[in-house]
Amino acid sequence: MSDKFKILLVEDDSFLLQMYATKLDLEGFEVFEADDGDKGFRLAKKIKPDVILLDIMLPKKDGLTVLAELKKDADVKDIPVIVLSNVGDQQQINKCFALGAIDYLIKAHFVPSEVIARVRKTLENF
Repeated sequence: MSDKFKILLVEDDSFLLQMYATKLDLEGFEVFEADDGDKGFRLAKKIKPDVILLDIMLPKKDGLTVLAELKKDADVKDIPVIVLSNVGDQQQINKCFALGAIDYLIKAHFVPSEVIARVRKTLENF
């Protein structure tokens, strides 16, 4: 059994998925990947990660739906979810927070090291 923090990365852009997975792995996290919302939800239930990094624009099930389902499910509702998206619309951001996201990062505004710093801060607070 690993004592590493488990991070679930739900991202459909294969380049970004690999980049963040590699960076998180190098930082000592155990990384699990899902390239669509449906897979992301199922994996969250199975592995119960310490933090979920969730994109909004996803195939099969969008991030808002995944977030809502996670927060309604007793098994996984307490897992902190950080939304990592290129959607910068304030209404969308507010909706994510209303659904239970603890942070919202716009991909274009954050380099991977800053995203990892937010993950670490989240782990310290939960």
